[in-house]
Amino acid sequence: MGQEQPDLYRDTWVRYLGYANEVGESFRPLVPVPVVWASYGVATAYVTADAIDKGRKAATAHPQDPTRVGVAVVDTFVWQSLASVAIPGFTINRLCAASLALLGSLTRWPLPVRRWTTTALGLAAIPLIITPIDRTVDFLMDSSLRKLYGTPGEPPTSH
Repeated sequence: MGQEQPDLYRDTWVRYLGYANEVGESFRPLVPVPVVWASYGVATAYVTADAIDKGRKAATAHPQDPTRVGVAVVDTFVWQSLASVAIPGFTINRLCAASLALLGSLTRWPLPVRRWTTTALGLAAIPLIITPIDRTVDFLMDSSLRKLYGTPGEPPTSH
Protein backbone atom coordinates (compact mmCIF):
# COMPACT_ATOMS: atom_id res chain seq x y z
CA MET A 1 0.00 0.00 0.00
CA GLY A 2 1.32 3.43 -0.93
CA GLN A 3 1.06 6.47 1.24
CA GLU A 4 -1.84 8.80 0.59
CA GLN A 5 -0.91 12.14 -0.95
CA PRO A 6 -1.41 15.19 1.30
CA ASP A 7 -4.48 17.22 0.48
CA LEU A 8 -3.23 20.42 -1.17
CA TYR A 9 -6.07 22.49 0.29
CA ARG A 10 -6.03 21.09 3.81
CA ASP A 11 -2.52 19.76 4.54
CA THR A 12 -0.17 22.33 2.98
CA TRP A 13 0.59 26.06 3.18
CA VAL A 14 -2.30 26.65 0.76
CA ARG A 15 -4.66 26.20 3.73
CA TYR A 16 -3.53 29.59 5.04
CA LEU A 17 -5.17 31.30 2.06
CA GLY A 18 -8.47 30.40 3.74
CA TYR A 19 -7.48 32.71 6.60
CA ALA A 20 -6.85 35.71 4.36
CA ASN A 21 -10.10 37.42 5.31
CA GLU A 22 -9.37 37.11 9.04
CA VAL A 23 -6.05 38.82 8.42
CA GLY A 24 -7.88 41.44 6.35
CA GLU A 25 -10.38 42.03 9.15
CA SER A 26 -7.54 42.34 11.65
CA PHE A 27 -5.95 45.04 9.51
CA ARG A 28 -9.25 46.86 8.84
CA PRO A 29 -8.34 49.73 11.22
CA LEU A 30 -5.13 50.35 9.26
CA VAL A 31 -5.90 49.72 5.58
CA PRO A 32 -8.46 50.95 3.06
CA VAL A 33 -11.68 48.92 2.90
CA PRO A 34 -10.91 47.62 -0.63
CA VAL A 35 -7.88 45.82 0.85
CA VAL A 36 -10.17 44.06 3.32
CA TRP A 37 -12.56 43.07 0.52
CA ALA A 38 -9.61 41.78 -1.52
CA SER A 39 -8.74 39.51 1.41
CA TYR A 40 -12.26 38.07 1.15
CA GLY A 41 -11.62 37.50 -2.55
CA VAL A 42 -8.52 35.45 -1.72
CA ALA A 43 -10.38 33.40 0.90
CA THR A 44 -13.34 32.83 -1.43
CA ALA A 45 -11.01 31.72 -4.23
CA TYR A 46 -9.47 29.22 -1.78
CA VAL A 47 -12.92 27.89 -0.81
CA THR A 48 -13.97 27.56 -4.45
CA ALA A 49 -10.72 25.83 -5.45
CA ASP A 50 -11.07 23.33 -2.59
CA ALA A 51 -14.67 22.55 -3.58
CA ILE A 52 -13.65 22.02 -7.21
CA ASP A 53 -10.76 19.80 -6.10
CA LYS A 54 -13.06 17.65 -3.96
CA GLY A 55 -15.50 17.40 -6.87
CA ARG A 56 -12.74 16.24 -9.21
CA LYS A 57 -11.57 13.66 -6.68
CA ALA A 58 -15.13 12.38 -6.28
CA ALA A 59 -15.52 12.22 -10.08
CA THR A 60 -12.32 10.19 -10.35
CA ALA A 61 -13.34 7.83 -7.55
CA HIS A 62 -16.97 7.49 -8.72
CA PRO A 63 -17.10 8.33 -12.45
CA GLN A 64 -20.61 6.93 -12.89
CA ASP A 65 -22.13 8.73 -9.88
CA PRO A 66 -22.67 12.46 -10.44
CA THR A 67 -24.59 12.66 -7.16
CA ARG A 68 -21.41 11.91 -5.22
CA VAL A 69 -19.62 14.64 -7.15
CA GLY A 70 -22.36 17.15 -6.36
CA VAL A 71 -22.40 16.19 -2.70
CA ALA A 72 -18.61 16.52 -2.47
CA VAL A 73 -18.67 19.99 -4.05
CA VAL A 74 -21.64 21.29 -2.05
CA ASP A 75 -20.45 19.86 1.27
CA THR A 76 -16.96 21.28 0.83
CA PHE A 77 -18.14 24.67 -0.42
CA VAL A 78 -20.71 25.17 2.35
CA TRP A 79 -18.38 23.92 5.10
CA GLN A 80 -15.46 26.04 3.91
CA SER A 81 -17.66 29.11 3.35
CA LEU A 82 -18.87 28.93 6.93
CA ALA A 83 -15.67 27.75 8.68
CA SER A 84 -13.10 29.67 6.66
CA VAL A 85 -14.89 32.85 5.57
CA ALA A 86 -18.22 33.85 7.09
CA ILE A 87 -17.98 32.92 10.78
CA PRO A 88 -14.31 33.76 11.39
CA GLY A 89 -14.56 36.95 9.34
CA PHE A 90 -17.55 38.09 11.41
CA THR A 91 -15.84 37.03 14.65
CA ILE A 92 -12.61 38.94 13.97
CA ASN A 93 -14.57 41.94 12.64
CA ARG A 94 -16.61 42.21 15.84
CA LEU A 95 -13.63 41.53 18.11
CA CYS A 96 -11.61 44.28 16.42
CA ALA A 97 -14.52 46.74 16.40
CA ALA A 98 -15.17 46.12 20.10
CA SER A 99 -11.51 46.37 21.06
CA LEU A 100 -11.04 49.61 19.11
CA ALA A 101 -14.11 51.10 20.80
CA LEU A 102 -13.03 49.92 24.25
CA LEU A 103 -9.50 51.22 23.79
CA GLY A 104 -11.01 54.55 22.73
CA SER A 105 -13.11 54.83 25.86
CA LEU A 106 -10.74 53.25 28.40
CA THR A 107 -7.38 54.68 27.36
CA ARG A 108 -5.88 57.96 26.24
CA TRP A 109 -3.69 56.22 23.71
CA PRO A 110 -3.30 58.01 20.39
CA LEU A 111 -5.47 56.64 17.58
CA PRO A 112 -2.56 55.00 15.69
CA VAL A 113 -1.57 53.06 18.82
CA ARG A 114 -5.18 51.95 19.37
CA ARG A 115 -5.43 50.85 15.72
CA TRP A 116 -2.20 48.84 15.85
CA THR A 117 -3.22 47.28 19.17
CA THR A 118 -6.58 46.30 17.68
CA THR A 119 -4.82 44.74 14.69
CA ALA A 120 -2.48 42.80 16.98
CA LEU A 121 -5.43 41.52 19.03
CA GLY A 122 -7.24 40.43 15.86
CA LEU A 123 -4.19 38.58 14.55
CA ALA A 124 -3.59 36.94 17.94
CA ALA A 125 -7.21 35.73 18.06
CA ILE A 126 -7.07 33.90 14.72
CA PRO A 127 -5.36 30.72 15.98
CA LEU A 128 -7.66 30.68 19.03
CA ILE A 129 -10.92 30.72 17.06
CA ILE A 130 -10.10 28.17 14.35
CA THR A 131 -10.75 24.89 16.20
CA PRO A 132 -13.95 26.01 18.00
CA ILE A 133 -15.38 27.36 14.73
CA ASP A 134 -14.43 24.21 12.79
CA ARG A 135 -16.09 22.01 15.42
CA THR A 136 -19.19 24.21 15.49
CA VAL A 137 -19.52 24.09 11.71
CA ASP A 138 -19.09 20.29 11.78
CA PHE A 139 -21.93 20.11 14.32
CA LEU A 140 -24.14 22.48 12.31
CA MET A 141 -23.53 20.61 9.05
CA ASP A 142 -24.02 17.20 10.68
CA SER A 143 -27.26 18.45 12.24
CA SER A 144 -28.68 19.93 9.07
CA LEU A 145 -27.40 19.68 5.49
CA ARG A 146 -25.56 16.39 5.92
CA LYS A 147 -28.76 14.72 7.09
CA LEU A 148 -30.06 15.23 3.55
CA TYR A 149 -27.28 13.21 1.93
CA GLY A 150 -25.74 11.08 4.67
CA THR A 151 -22.03 11.11 5.33
CA PRO A 152 -19.89 13.48 3.26
CA GLY A 153 -19.32 12.20 -0.24
CA GLU A 154 -22.15 9.68 -0.12
CA PRO A 155 -25.40 10.06 -2.04
CA PRO A 156 -28.64 10.71 -0.19
CA THR A 157 -30.57 7.71 1.02
CA SER A 158 -34.19 7.20 0.00
CA HIS A 159 -35.74 7.21 3.49
